[in-house]
Amino acid sequence: MKEKSQLRESPTNRLLGYPADARLLIINADDFGMCHATNEAIFHTLKQGMVRSTTLMVPCPWAAHAMNLLRANSEIRFGIHLTVVGDTANYRWRPLSCREKVPSLVDETGHFFTSDRIPEFLAQARLDEVEVEFSAQIEAVLAADLKPTHLDWHSLRIARRPDIFGVMLRLAKEYGLALRVRERSLIEKVQRMGLPTNDYDFLDSYLLDTDGKSARYVQLLRDLPVGLSEWAVHPGLASAELRAIEPDGASVRQADFDFWMSPEARETIQQEGIVLLNYAPLQEVWRAGR
Repeated sequence: MKEKSQLRESPTNRLLGYPADARLLIINADDFGMCHATNEAIFHTLKQGMVRSTTLMVPCPWAAHAMNLLRANSEIRFGIHLTVVGDTANYRWRPLSCREKVPSLVDETGHFFTSDRIPEFLAQARLDEVEVEFSAQIEAVLAADLKPTHLDWHSLRIARRPDIFGVMLRLAKEYGLALRVRERSLIEKVQRMGLPTNDYDFLDSYLLDTDGKSARYVQLLRDLPVGLSEWAVHPGLASAELRAIEPDGASVRQADFDFWMSPEARETIQQEGIVLLNYAPLQEVWRAGR
């Protein structure tokens, strides 16, 4: 099957018990809890669409609503979208930890740094304070009697701070969770540990053009390689709320919602014989390997 069958053997296929030529895909909806428009869209793509996993932004204003949905729908598999970076100047988030414990993680207003100031944040963030805040977010989810499957992160540029990835890896193992991995060197590091992970750097739906997005998704599904891929998608409803919060991103999120709810998405996945996964089977192996 063209280049699909010519790739190297996937260690993740073997660890998860799938044939060597299986094409596995995790479609993870990032940003659950960000706002009502994302919660509604993500919930519908999980219940009625093709999304199989989501990740919760614990510090955000609509996290409580998202957690209530997860509690009432225990079949939904979700992770924790570790959040220490904000998105826009008009919609700010604060750490769960008190400001005195994590001063290097906040700006002059006491909020997380916005994405346009990520270099400044990465230059000053203390590793011990990052761990304090990450742990607080994990503990908040566990205290709500919820059972996450994995950890990932929001907007961090991991390649610039591999030590932060090291904290995430340690926390994942400590709490019995799997971990999203990106960057070839980090993927290979985790695979050398005998743990399952995506075989390729994950796809971020924000990097796809909104125009013609559905056709692009179909082509990517048809070209999906052997092994495990992960796509980080961002469903949202382009309501007045979302347009006010994220004027440039509302159309990105609406396009994701439209495609992953569409018959075209379902039919393409079925035609291609793609196996959709969430992080639960990965978590089982990560937990056993502690």
